[in-house]
Amino acid sequence: MYNTKENYTSQKILDAAYKCISTKGYANVTLRDIAEEAGVALSQLNYYYKNKEGLFIEVIQKVKQMSMDILEEFLQQSVTTKEKLSVVVRFSQGLIKEETDIYKVVLDLFNMGMWSQTFTKPCRSFFEEITAIIEKYIASDYFLNEKLQGYSPNVITRIVIGAVFGMAIQYILDPENQELLDSLDILKIMTEL
Repeated sequence: MYNTKENYTSQKILDAAYKCISTKGYANVTLRDIAEEAGVALSQLNYYYKNKEGLFIEVIQKVKQMSMDILEEFLQQSVTTKEKLSVVVRFSQGLIKEETDIYKVVLDLFNMGMWSQTFTKPCRSFFEEITAIIEKYIASDYFLNEKLQGYSPNVITRIVIGAVFGMAIQYILDPENQELLDSLDILKIMTEL
């Protein structure tokens, strides 16, 4: 599966970092924790990723790319704006409920981005790239709706993203409240405005 032992070791470290960060949070994880989880020497983390920040950024890149690829695949299979928005809502609801760790890691990045220049650029990039995917498939269709013509596709897309991440935070804090996930269904109404 891996081309070389080096790729295998690098991936093992990434997987271990994801697991550690998603269970303890970035601030509570040491490189030693990650090395132990990966079953590698601490020096290998520095060899592959230079430092903890570099490793975390790579974990986020992996999560972002995987999520965007899956979302884009689903969006490509939809025809109408309503179907596409339903895909975004269902995808987000499923990810929030079944893969809460992904949101924890991403939200940890956003938190770090507010305080550290190292993470500001990856945070902006995350939002820009996810916005571009959704905008490409959904938001441009909103110009067909007179009531939304005063807003750019980018603004409409960012409202959707804001709602998804806002609900993700609330669900992480209160996972028994199914109504939080169901509330994302209101985004589908935007196609009927």
